[in-house]
Amino acid sequence: MERHSSATLITALLFVFSSCALAAPDSQRQVQLQHLLEQDCGACHGLYLTGGLGPPLTHEALAGKSRDSLIATVTLGRPSSAMPGWAPLLAPDDIRWLVDRLLQGKPAS
Repeated sequence: MERHSSATLITALLFVFSSCALAAPDSQRQVQLQHLLEQDCGACHGLYLTGGLGPPLTHEALAGKSRDSLIATVTLGRPSSAMPGWAPLLAPDDIRWLVDRLLQGKPAS
């Protein structure tokens, strides 16, 4: 029952995210998000995002993963793991920008 509720929540969130107007964060916010990616994400996913406590977030490691599932993971986290949900701290546009940055293979400055 809980799994079904989680799937419903994820589907609803993905619908909301996909129906929101997409706006890239301004350049100052992008610098802040890049810092968060390197420092906060890097704390678990490794200095170069090649893996650590968390899995690698390199372009190669993310190949074949859907953008929507990655957005859901960053937004909601992964229950029963160290991956927190970032929705309380980041706007949907911020999360989309981070995921797109990773999918482009550009985690470093």
